[in-house]
Amino acid sequence: MQKGDKVPDLLGHDENGNEIRLSQLDGKKLVLYFYPKDMTSGCTAQACNLRDNYDRLKSDGYEVLGVSIDTARKHQQFIEKNQLPFHLIADIEKTLVQQFGVWGEKKLYGRSYMGTMRTTFIIAPDGTIERVITPKEVQTKDHASQILDK
Repeated sequence: MQKGDKVPDLLGHDENGNEIRLSQLDGKKLVLYFYPKDMTSGCTAQACNLRDNYDRLKSDGYEVLGVSIDTARKHQQFIEKNQLPFHLIADIEKTLVQQFGVWGEKKLYGRSYMGTMRTTFIIAPDGTIERVITPKEVQTKDHASQILDK
């Protein structure tokens, strides 16, 4: 997906098994951020930066949702450990990562494998993608500023 594309209403299920829909956001912009894995250093830094700036994001009209292919149980542990104030979608069937085009080949230490490309989509209240922060652009330790100081 890219800027201008319409996002489907049903996004998936959160850490508690609740259905998450765009239509539930009451006219707020959505920060939909895809990350590789709960409990890893980069993903924890990104989540905690969004947590620490959550009030500012909310006051600017944003809601935050994280997405990874981890299980709901793993998300619950990640939320609890880091006191995250937002929900995480458990995309265990890889539906959303494939739909948004963030599932692909990655390389680490000369080894190739499939995984989630760290990407953030800013979605307007009408459900269209307003902006994409690509894997090369995402700054995990200062991600909220990238969203707010556009």
